[in-house]
Amino acid sequence: LFYFFPPFIIIIIISPMYSRTSPYTTGRPLINPPTYIEYHGLRFLIVDAPSSNNLPLYLQEFERWNVTDVVRCCEATYPKEPLNEKNIQVHDFVFVDGEAPPAPIVDAWLHLIEARFNLNNNNDDDGDDDAEKTQNGEKLPCIATHCVAGLGRAPVLVAIALIEEGMPPLDAVSFIRERRRGAINKKQLRYIETYKPRSKNKCIIC
Repeated sequence: LFYFFPPFIIIIIISPMYSRTSPYTTGRPLINPPTYIEYHGLRFLIVDAPSSNNLPLYLQEFERWNVTDVVRCCEATYPKEPLNEKNIQVHDFVFVDGEAPPAPIVDAWLHLIEARFNLNNNNDDDGDDDAEKTQNGEKLPCIATHCVAGLGRAPVLVAIALIEEGMPPLDAVSFIRERRRGAINKKQLRYIETYKPRSKNKCIIC
């Protein structure tokens, strides 16, 4: 017995792997990976803004790098409670997109850095070391900071911290851009070029 099928019948098989499911799964990496910045005992993680949906993925990264604080430079896009439950403090240092931070934001940022890092016991690390290394048997702290895309406001704050720690302004910009392409716009660059460090005990050789 023979059956004939028209030659133009197309059989479509839909695989489960192409079904509509949430792209945010436990084992899936972030679309925009975080950028780790380390210099003279300062440790930062620059990220883009999490959402309520993908916040668990960011929490995994924060735990990996031992993030103790998250600084939001943009309006909140997720609740604080999941971070607080992980003993991560959230700070809202919001300022205008594409602009340099106003003086009160800089003051609050530098105060947080002084409070979080023991700057009197700095080492000479200049980046990319494993966050798992310990000091006195404890993991070293790290501050995560983000704006919307993690390319403007957040990197500017990190650049300010590097300058305060003795890095020349343009070197600070290059240091960050080498690790996070597209960071810091022209207007923010002009601000960084003229930024005067407030630390009295730091020496910058230009």
